[in-house]
Amino acid sequence: MMVRMSELPVIDVGPLLVPGGDQPGRAQVAAAIGAACRDNGFFYVSGHGVPSELVRRLDAAARRFFELPEAVKNEISMERGGRAWRGFFPVGGELTSGRPDLKEGIYFGAEEPAGTRPLHGPNLFPAQVPELRDAVLGYLDTMTGVAQAVMSGIALSLGLAEDYFRTGYTADPTILFRIFHYPPSAPDDADTWGVGEHTDYGLLTLLLQDANGGLQVRTSRGWIEAPPVPDTFVCNIGDMLDKLTGGHYRSTPHRVRNLSGNERLSYPFFFDPGWDSEVPPLPYAPGHRWDGQVDFTGTYGEYLLSKVSKVFPHLFERL
Repeated sequence: MMVRMSELPVIDVGPLLVPGGDQPGRAQVAAAIGAACRDNGFFYVSGHGVPSELVRRLDAAARRFFELPEAVKNEISMERGGRAWRGFFPVGGELTSGRPDLKEGIYFGAEEPAGTRPLHGPNLFPAQVPELRDAVLGYLDTMTGVAQAVMSGIALSLGLAEDYFRTGYTADPTILFRIFHYPPSAPDDADTWGVGEHTDYGLLTLLLQDANGGLQVRTSRGWIEAPPVPDTFVCNIGDMLDKLTGGHYRSTPHRVRNLSGNERLSYPFFFDPGWDSEVPPLPYAPGHRWDGQVDFTGTYGEYLLSKVSKVFPHLFERL
């Protein structure tokens, strides 16, 4: 299958990081984001202000963790995370569309006390890599600010007040974060994927990639590569923003196959509606056809649980 090189735009979101400032600049950024969301829902984010030192510390700590023996990594296995759904899973331990992915990883989320809500609670961190804790928690705080800024641009692009999401759906957002480690795929095995074709569940994903490519995006013009671009994040919208806009903004299928010959690390940060938020179409709804893929009633938490139950079915039975 032929896959073309990236056609995704690079958008400098710097003007969105200062609320109320540089209105023409903010409008220009919002227009560019809107065009990307209508086209295929993917774009690169530059000018984000995330310190390179924070990224370096996160990457170094993650690599130290994945170098540990699997028995040591399993000391923070997801089986020990309980309802918080946090911790390590081995290669093949996560399913996409019912098939095991060729990757291992760690699940994190907003650091919270243990409670009764699924997918909320304390994170699990490895004692052998103590620096990972500070790096992850600092990264979550920083990326939450970036995501709120991007969502302000999305609000402006839809003709809404720039704080529409910040004071509503993302006033208390669901924050999830993953670190994925992909071994190389065999070039002659076309059926093995680091992550199979899927869409993301929530509002917004901000993806940090290392220097090894592998991300592919399915556009109306065919599959394209989304290779690493220095000092950027790949941003894509999820099912909830697609639903909110009645399909006007697109939650686009994507997948990963690591053919670099090297190990690959990626760091997806998921910025989603509040757990108890219902997600009806926005008031301005343009009336575009909704394809029914996530046409549901209820809260985002209920939708998310229905999805993750298929990713780790053996763990879901314990919730």
